[in-house]
Amino acid sequence: MKLLLFMTDFIVPLVIFGIISYGILMEVNVYDTFIKGAKSGFFTVIKIMPTLVGLMVAVGILRASGFLDFISEIIGNFTGSLGFPGELVPLTVVKMFSSSAATGLLLDLFKEFGTDSYIGLIGSISMSCTETIFYTMSVYFMTAKVTKTRYTLTGALLSTLAGLIASVILAGMMM
Repeated sequence: MKLLLFMTDFIVPLVIFGIISYGILMEVNVYDTFIKGAKSGFFTVIKIMPTLVGLMVAVGILRASGFLDFISEIIGNFTGSLGFPGELVPLTVVKMFSSSAATGLLLDLFKEFGTDSYIGLIGSISMSCTETIFYTMSVYFMTAKVTKTRYTLTGALLSTLAGLIASVILAGMMM
């Protein structure tokens, strides 16, 4: 175990060193390439900024308006019979749009129910095995100028469902 902890301290510096070493071996001007990449990344951030602001505002409105509580009551009755507590419905909905807003909701659930509670465990596991679907799709598809998403949304929603089912099963095994 100590060896693993020791190795984790050096993984990032070793990866950076490896990248620089490989660039030097391939006779690439590493610094100029880094500067070009950083400049390109900066312009990408500027391009996606309106999308990010729009998503954050939408999530804030959903939370402040009480709409998430309304959804929680309606959908929670159905999901509760399936073993998925209704209190986690807002977390699941918000997680599809914003991971940071979902983290705030998860912290609220921890305060109310506790970290080791059934709800706390399902919430923690589901945060780890679901994705910010709409954020990811909007940012990456906008950046890559993809207009036809085909089955991306369907696949992402199915994988989110699989993650939620796994979180209920795993939390049930831990209790």
